[in-house]
Amino acid sequence: MTHVPQGPGERTKRKIGWHFLQLPGPTNIPARIRNAMDRPAIDQRSKQFARLALKLFGGLQKVFKTKKEIFIYPSSGTGAGEAALANSLSVGDKILMFDSGWFSFLWIKMAKQFGLDVDVMETDWRHAPDPQAIGERLADDKDRAIKAVFVVHNETSNGVTARIPEIRRAMDDADHPALYIVDTISSLACMDFRMDEWGIDIAVGGSQKGLMLPPGLGFNAVSEKARRAAETANLPKCYWDWEWQRECEGTGFFPYTPAINLFYGLEESLKMLLEEEGLDNVFARHARHGEATRRAVNAWGLETVCQEPREYSDSITAVMVPEGQSADDLRAVVLERFNMALGGGLQRLANKAFRIGHMGDMNDLMLTATLTGVEMGMAAAQIPHEPGGIVAAERYLALGD
Repeated sequence: MTHVPQGPGERTKRKIGWHFLQLPGPTNIPARIRNAMDRPAIDQRSKQFARLALKLFGGLQKVFKTKKEIFIYPSSGTGAGEAALANSLSVGDKILMFDSGWFSFLWIKMAKQFGLDVDVMETDWRHAPDPQAIGERLADDKDRAIKAVFVVHNETSNGVTARIPEIRRAMDDADHPALYIVDTISSLACMDFRMDEWGIDIAVGGSQKGLMLPPGLGFNAVSEKARRAAETANLPKCYWDWEWQRECEGTGFFPYTPAINLFYGLEESLKMLLEEEGLDNVFARHARHGEATRRAVNAWGLETVCQEPREYSDSITAVMVPEGQSADDLRAVVLERFNMALGGGLQRLANKAFRIGHMGDMNDLMLTATLTGVEMGMAAAQIPHEPGGIVAAERYLALGD
């Protein structure tokens, strides 16, 4: 084949500097974690691997704040969510779920495909599920037909955080025995999550957000109550079967080939989070960055998608663009001009909002650079806004006011 040289206008433009990946997941992977994964695989049946796996189970228990059992799957968070449903419920079981964002909606879709009887409570996608309304729904369930309540802790599509402890109290006040299942995918290792204290029965997690890893590890943390429910659950499962994993319980081995190199990365991640920074400091850092971002949005004269301050997310901020403006055009300008990727609005919020991820391995200067890119992008895309958002964020980060 004859090579046809590109004309000068067709050359690929070199991107100078590093790419700012400011999505709400996957997040930036620290060099330390990338280097930790850049090692030869080892025998997954060896004592060396077993020691590593058992160490990781213990570390994850600290992150989930639980003494209960942990399952690790070579999967995305979606796989871990499927494992939660498949192991705890039976065909025809009724489950209370919430159309409160795109990812909440996808869990509803999954549950329906499993043949579950899904009772959906809706929100406007700008507020989290209402604990009082949940309590009332459960109190009305006199026959105790609802077998599980499935809530997304931090809705990645809109930056709205559910009030998980309040929902637990509402369940207790209704004296309802339903399982409490919580998706922690974009909150784990970003915001406080207390599985045992908050009475969670199944927590669903993934590797590619607060844990600073590539996609590829899914987690279930499972209470004794959920374990008992699994004894009679009849939804089809094999790969996701908790019992299959329990055959190796306490040994550090797995029933199928685990994601060995991601385990190396997880070991480094847990060291960074638990031993070097400390979870409380991790949560405080994310809270500062969330507040700084919201102050920038307010100074720009724009709105966050989330309208309830006590439901603001500390890991992702979704921002509404003015009526008649295109969030996708803004994102395209920011990517082309400044080599920065922002998250797009999904489904109801398509082209109406953009999302700034501020989770994982991020410091103050990285955040201010991100917000500078957004502000410059709005000017370049001629999005109506007030200047000075970056100044408001910088002042808060520097002085705390």
